[in-house]
Amino acid sequence: CSRKRVFQITKTFLPILEWLPNYRVKEWLISDVISGVSTGLVATLQGLAYALLVAVPVGYGLYSAFFPILTYFFLGTSRHISVGPFPVVSLMVGSVVLSMAPDDNFLTDGSNATATNGTGTLVDTESRDAQRVLIASTLTFLVGILQVIFGVLQIGFIVRYLADPLVGGFTTAAAFQVLVSQLKIVLNVSTKNYNGVLSIVYTLIETFEKIGTTNIADLIAGLLTIFVCMVVKEINDRFKHKIPIPIPIEVIVTIVATGISYAADLEKKYNAGIVKSIPRGFLPPEPPDVSLFSQMIAASFSIAIVAYAIAVSVGKVYATKYDYAIDGNQEFIAFGFSNIFSGAFSCFVATTALSRTAVQESTGGKTQVAGIISAGIVLISIVALGKLLEPLQKSVLAAVVIANLKGMFMQVFDVPRLWRQNKVDAMIWVFTCVASIILGLDLGLLAGLLFGLLTVVLRVQFPSWGGFGNIPGTDIYKKVKDYKNVIEPEGVKILKFSSPIFYANIDGLKSSLKSTVGFDAVKVYNKRLKALRKIQKLIKKGKLKATKNGIISEPGINNEAFETDEEPEDNEDLQVPTKEVEIQVDWNSELPVKVNIPKVPIHSLILDFGAVTFLDIVAVRSIKTIIREFERIDVRVYFASYQDNLISQLERTAFFDDIVRKDIFFLTVHDAVLYIRNQMTYSDNQDPIFEKISLMQESKEPIEFTETSCPDDELDVQEE
Repeated sequence: CSRKRVFQITKTFLPILEWLPNYRVKEWLISDVISGVSTGLVATLQGLAYALLVAVPVGYGLYSAFFPILTYFFLGTSRHISVGPFPVVSLMVGSVVLSMAPDDNFLTDGSNATATNGTGTLVDTESRDAQRVLIASTLTFLVGILQVIFGVLQIGFIVRYLADPLVGGFTTAAAFQVLVSQLKIVLNVSTKNYNGVLSIVYTLIETFEKIGTTNIADLIAGLLTIFVCMVVKEINDRFKHKIPIPIPIEVIVTIVATGISYAADLEKKYNAGIVKSIPRGFLPPEPPDVSLFSQMIAASFSIAIVAYAIAVSVGKVYATKYDYAIDGNQEFIAFGFSNIFSGAFSCFVATTALSRTAVQESTGGKTQVAGIISAGIVLISIVALGKLLEPLQKSVLAAVVIANLKGMFMQVFDVPRLWRQNKVDAMIWVFTCVASIILGLDLGLLAGLLFGLLTVVLRVQFPSWGGFGNIPGTDIYKKVKDYKNVIEPEGVKILKFSSPIFYANIDGLKSSLKSTVGFDAVKVYNKRLKALRKIQKLIKKGKLKATKNGIISEPGINNEAFETDEEPEDNEDLQVPTKEVEIQVDWNSELPVKVNIPKVPIHSLILDFGAVTFLDIVAVRSIKTIIREFERIDVRVYFASYQDNLISQLERTAFFDDIVRKDIFFLTVHDAVLYIRNQMTYSDNQDPIFEKISLMQESKEPIEFTETSCPDDELDVQEE
């Protein structure tokens, strides 16, 4: 607890204290001024244009391009992003605004009415716009509160669940929704404001039904704007190394279009849709309508996450390029306070726009000083230039929005590449895109997120596995199916399960074990018990005799000891005393024709746990059961390449006992194989004349059979 420590904590919450004292005035100031002026001009026009997406008067877009920058200048950690409206987030805000304040709520016969709802019914636009501005600013305030809470709770990691394929599919769908929403403005066609599932389809249908009412002046202006903007932007991209400053084509087009509209008086002569009125100066701050919070909390959560994810992803690109770090949690706090502050001044949600940030960086912007200068340019537009932009056609602003969607639409070409690289990621991209188009952006994002998590669960639940063999002359073990020259050690099977083992995939482990070893240990054990029970019965009846060399049947007596494949399992009649007759059976020897006992060609099983990062309690119990099942049929189970934390985890779950000991764990698969070979060699040398009694159908030696008495307290077979 020192003054230095307090200053460090203060710098964490106010990053400006970190970079502003180190600002190189002589080197950076001129670049930041040029960048700020260029970015401010673009921000002014984009603010006007993106207000159309929010369904509020365009003048409020200027406020949204100004106020958020003021707080981010002090609290943000990125030096290059341009804070303000973004089409995807603006459209998400607009969907909430239209759902809570549709035209049908403001039908009137008064003097403030205009026929704008597509049916000829009069709408009180003044009241409607006021209510929509209130809803948008209240939503912005709530988004800011959520973002501050996320930042304080240090949950910036939540953005990691928005994978690149998911974000790509979502933004492409959002671009398509933006295109449809702006299409009716370019055509100047009045339609209902649809919202929710399939709203984009209904909007398209009604737009094309009324396409005959298209305003030719607006259509020509929109198409020319789109064409010119896209051509010049392509020139900027192609020759960015030769052009010192990108051509601000949006500014040029807007100035020219405004002049033409004013000179030709397009509104009166051709009934073109123009901006009409832009408020000069600032409105006094207003508190949010807290009563609306309950209706918008779900949408505000998704908007808060998407806005943050877009800003951080763009910020990280430039942070990596210029070798500095951004703090994800501090970004949550910075954007949260920016939205709380701007929400009080009738703004809508702010994040960053890719095109605007690219302008700020490419024109030489070094720090957020460029951002504060761009805010100054917007301020000039609000105070002095708003009146000059009133003759501007709305179709030109809509065309500017559409022209800026090119980068998002180009993401469609990522799908073939994703399909070649990873089919699951390609499916996430396509699913999220389709879901966001059909269900709407908020539900589509949720559906894409759940689908992405489902693919992770399925990949963990059904992981890759396979039997492994040794590359001769090395200690390397590879999958038998993938390599030709690998050799499986004699009598040993090696299984690698490439996933954490838990309750959802334990059945997958069991089935992979059966496939690898080629038999079911439980069925083998039950078959042997049945066969042993019948052998004992036949021995008692004298139909079979046991000697040191084997068991034989009397001539002419059918062998009744074994079943065919068709006989069903019957586990109830397996409790037969095995000590009644002391016999050992070599179950892999030549057996009579009707014998149906699976062969067990192995004596050892190695489980490679190199990719197993954790085990839950269900997995621990199941693995212990697996060990016991294989031990009953004389197959030893070993573990290799385990993670260091697994042993302590197994100790806590009482995994080890007299049967399952720590000496079955080995550092590598090769260590386990060498140990097994050593044990088998030692066992053969220790008792070379191991006496086994095998099952035979014929024997010419005299038979002597000694029956032992059954003790009273004898255990049944399963207990034994």
